[in-house]
Amino acid sequence: MSRVVAGSVGGRILQVPRTGTRPTSERVREALFSRLEHLDVVDGARVLDLYAGSGALGIEAASRGAAHVTLVDSARDAADACRRNVAALGLADRVVVAAEKADRFVQRPTTWDLVLVDPPYDVTEDDLAAVLAPLALSAHGVLVVERARRSPEPTWPDGVTLIDHRAYGDTVMWFAETSR
Repeated sequence: MSRVVAGSVGGRILQVPRTGTRPTSERVREALFSRLEHLDVVDGARVLDLYAGSGALGIEAASRGAAHVTLVDSARDAADACRRNVAALGLADRVVVAAEKADRFVQRPTTWDLVLVDPPYDVTEDDLAAVLAPLALSAHGVLVVERARRSPEPTWPDGVTLIDHRAYGDTVMWFAETSR
């Protein structure tokens, strides 16, 4: 069982796809959003959640004040779980679901304030770099990549620089922002 950690729908239960996902634990989400709120990037943000799974990361952002969230997952069970969660939590006015492959979705010319990327561990570093490369971040945009601790630092898109990384058990979160 997974729950939204905090915000307007904090404590509410999220449905998780039966197979094929590795949900970010509540403890790691709490730490992630504590860091993001310190960076002042969530409130009022346009958020993209790639490889959304249940939508937990993007829904957490919406619960904490993001203005608009797009959840992207190509797996049918995952996209369906995202839609059910968005509807059950009453977030359809701010959260949309795209059942599409991440590498195709990022080709759209859209600028994001916050991008959350939690690919399956079997996504190669080259495939991840190809997904990250076309991303467009706003002037103070933040990009977070969640990977297995054994994974190397991601290859950041042009104009994006690493600012921090945090490890939680077997999970590492890489934080990058628009170069200033």
